[in-house]
Amino acid sequence: MVSRMFRLETEVDTSRRDLLRRRLRDTNTAASPVLRALRGTPGERELPFHVWALDDAGAVAGGLVGHTWATWLHVTYLWVDGRHRGAGLGSHLLAQAERVARDERGCASVRLETWDFQAPEFYQKQGYDVVCVIPDYPPGITEYTLVKRLR
Repeated sequence: MVSRMFRLETEVDTSRRDLLRRRLRDTNTAASPVLRALRGTPGERELPFHVWALDDAGAVAGGLVGHTWATWLHVTYLWVDGRHRGAGLGSHLLAQAERVARDERGCASVRLETWDFQAPEFYQKQGYDVVCVIPDYPPGITEYTLVKRLR
């Protein structure tokens, strides 16, 4: 039980958010030798990561957006225009991202999330393993987290 009275607020406050982020980072750094070793190294920063597929007219036919951090590629979005689906473009985008992440960014693994109606089977065919399943996120949809080792 809380022994003091606290005022709880629900307002969005970016300066408090930043303070909380710094304090959590300090707490995590103190508790984890792995995170402590990352501090001050290039691997500490999240770096944007994009791969684009352009058609003959220069329009986006597909793309992959994410970031690299601490020897991981995190794929946030992978999308292929409906006119180009089924031709292997998604596989090519993902393979290129994995190659660049491994060879140029030193990544050893990839992680991503997808919903049941999107592409869990596609990723499994590309060698990804399901490590988390969250039913009803959002309601009526299942979210999957998948990972793949690159080395």
